[in-house]
Amino acid sequence: MIIPIRCTSCGKPVAHLWAQYKDALARGDEPTEVMDKLGLKRYCCRALFLGHIDLLKTVARYKKD
Repeated sequence: MIIPIRCTSCGKPVAHLWAQYKDALARGDEPTEVMDKLGLKRYCCRALFLGHIDLLKTVARYKKD
């Protein structure tokens, strides 16, 4: 749904990097280069970013009043 605050494997804080990553991808940058620039060196953090699907807007449509 939303990016975790910390990497689930190593515990490194990663949530603050998600907006920068998403903006860079929208500009057409390569994901590997963006992750290198952001300092995501570990494979677990990289997998978290590559495998994440942003479903917040989809789930928000079904909120209970």
